[in-house]
Amino acid sequence: MKNIRNPFEGIVGFDCFGCSHNNPIGLKMKFTDEGEYVTCRWSPSPHLQGYVNILHGGIQATLMDEIASWTVYVKAKTAGVTSSLKVEYLKPVFMNRGPIYLKGKLINTDERKATVNVELFNHENAVCSKAVIEYYIFPEDVARQRYYYPGHDNFFA
Repeated sequence: MKNIRNPFEGIVGFDCFGCSHNNPIGLKMKFTDEGEYVTCRWSPSPHLQGYVNILHGGIQATLMDEIASWTVYVKAKTAGVTSSLKVEYLKPVFMNRGPIYLKGKLINTDERKATVNVELFNHENAVCSKAVIEYYIFPEDVARQRYYYPGHDNFFA
């Protein structure tokens, strides 16, 4: 298991809702590389609930989209943008019972598209939601020029 560093921190204007640690209302996600998976342990804040003490479904989708993006950075070794996101909500995610665990796995890639499977687990390690997320990906030179992709090695200290 290797911690993934956020090489975008320090870029002027970087304030990603999912992963910036400087965004006061953001999710502040951190990631690890666990072989074929990119993973994240994350604890929800009360302002992110839908029903009382239940994590809002839109936040679940955002968490899954963000880890999919980082899976593309680290496993497909480029940057991309979400082209589709199909979420299945299986169980409620209670906000006061412990951290949430997510894992993303790159399942397919070609010159233009990467497909990532993501699962979101509750404190008891039960799958509560899952998604298949497709990214339109860019050649590495385009990703570097337009999307601040720093190169694969810069995600690891």
